[in-house]
Amino acid sequence: MKPNAGAHAFGSAPAIIMDPPQVALADAQLFARRAARLRELVIRVPALDEYLAFMARLVQAQHLALSEHEPSWRPQPGAFDQALAHGLPPLGHVALRRDLDWRADLQAILASLELHVGQRQRPLLDQLRQLPQAQLEALAEAALDGRAAEPALRGVQPLVAAALQVAWVRLALQLPRAPARPGGEARGLCPCCGSAPVVSVVHNEQHRSGVRYLHCGLCSTQWHLERLRCSLCGEGGKLRYLALDDEDGKPFLPVQAEACGDCGGYRKLVSRDLDGHAEALADDLASLALDLALGEGGEYARGGFNPLLVIGD
Repeated sequence: MKPNAGAHAFGSAPAIIMDPPQVALADAQLFARRAARLRELVIRVPALDEYLAFMARLVQAQHLALSEHEPSWRPQPGAFDQALAHGLPPLGHVALRRDLDWRADLQAILASLELHVGQRQRPLLDQLRQLPQAQLEALAEAALDGRAAEPALRGVQPLVAAALQVAWVRLALQLPRAPARPGGEARGLCPCCGSAPVVSVVHNEQHRSGVRYLHCGLCSTQWHLERLRCSLCGEGGKLRYLALDDEDGKPFLPVQAEACGDCGGYRKLVSRDLDGHAEALADDLASLALDLALGEGGEYARGGFNPLLVIGD
């Protein structure tokens, strides 16, 4: 399959007047929904079936860690009130990376995977358990900074990133309200934790049908971004929408690459209008072929670091 340029499927405004939420926080069933979508994609994308099956088990382990593990550190009541009042990310990953007990979440995830992991993935678990503390911290720093770890450790980086996601989603569930939508130069950063988005998503729920949101790769907060505007540089005059078609000429997945001629980057656009089960990080993983095709073309560079998908340089 080769990427085909197509019309932007999400270019028209919603047909009804609505007041969609500007920022939406994750809920406690986030990982359960993501795991269910990955299990669907195992069948839909047979070329990646073993990989997607493993990722489904990993995300299910995240759900168990979130719902069953009690962290050793919790913020004091009102700890985030000042940040919320002043429009700052209340869960800033730079400020909190030393406080959150993500290492215990990692151990919980590894324990869950131990019961279900296949022989091909077991060496990853063994490698991770044997890493010195300094290398674990370096893996976490790389994931939080949105970059790939050194080549020898890239195979285990998604496992560390999975623990970080659990820790930040747990905190987001405790916020008294969603933060305000960021503006200006900060519009491309998560208003909750300050991380960069992975993809943008066009939703299909009645209260925000056809509305686009950026989706954070760390805490899964979503915030509104106008369509027909590059989510990387903010320009809109040189956008192309590229997708992979199947042998019948139909979209292979509800995913397009929004590619910008101004900045030379692209970020994927996931449409729940086309598939109501589509999920931001799951469909990003399943559409790896689109990244590979665009990488071979060399015209556009990927924007949007998926902590569970470490492609490298």
